[in-house]
Amino acid sequence: MSSTLGEVPPTHDFPTPGLPEGRAIELPGRGTSFVRAAPGPAGAPTLLLLHGWTANSAINWFPAYEPLSTDFNVVAIDHRGHGHGLRTWRPFQLEDCADDAVALLDELGLDQVIPVGYSMGGPIAQLLWRRHRERVAGLVLCATAPKFRERRAEGLLTAAVAAVSGTLRVTPDTALDRLFDRFVSPRFENTPLGQWVLEQQRINDFHTIVEAGHAVATFDSREWVHEIGVPTSIVTTSLDTTVPPERQQLLVDAIAGAEVFAVTGPHDVCATDPGAFIPALLEACRSVARRTGAH
Repeated sequence: MSSTLGEVPPTHDFPTPGLPEGRAIELPGRGTSFVRAAPGPAGAPTLLLLHGWTANSAINWFPAYEPLSTDFNVVAIDHRGHGHGLRTWRPFQLEDCADDAVALLDELGLDQVIPVGYSMGGPIAQLLWRRHRERVAGLVLCATAPKFRERRAEGLLTAAVAAVSGTLRVTPDTALDRLFDRFVSPRFENTPLGQWVLEQQRINDFHTIVEAGHAVATFDSREWVHEIGVPTSIVTTSLDTTVPPERQQLLVDAIAGAEVFAVTGPHDVCATDPGAFIPALLEACRSVARRTGAH
């Protein structure tokens, strides 16, 4: 697996209109990360887009930058080991991703933002609020939950992922390539979108991706998520089998005053059916901005 910041050769030309160019950015004391930015109207609130597991700021949000930037300034980061995100031998922790995001805000001179977290980005957004409350004006949580694993079978899967993540630390890259082809590639259809997503995912550091899967599987904010007091919107995905609707409902029940924006679609609806997802996302962000008095 590549761990450089070089671009993937464009062997499949999938149209991504409105996707802003990204750039490497040094986060002092942390390493080199990657940011995309779509400027909006002067004085508009800033959204901080936090992508999901195995995705990046391109895959998760490519249809969203242009419509969101009509009302907001938009910033997105590639998380550790994902896309062109920070590379480190430090074991993956969601808390580090939240702290990376704040370090990015410091470098960009941004005081307060509205974090928008999708799937794994949801826990990162929750942790960003918990660890850096003064930087969070509101929250938008999409296709996510306060806890992702519940049943015994899921717990056994979590344990297996944890064991594998240790061996992957010393697995040659050629073996990781074979694992990628065996377990990741078959999930995507042979379409221009599917092939583009695969190329984007090949930028990932697979060692870190496995560790990130374990971190998401063991995340549990149920003891404190009810303390969230900033304006919050929750975008639910009703056909989701990755984060089932009943898990998403736990967030709705826990966060007082949260407004819900329902999308009829599966977990990857953000990329596969933006026509269904983007209007709900935009209204969810506008709702939070209105409630913060910033819109």
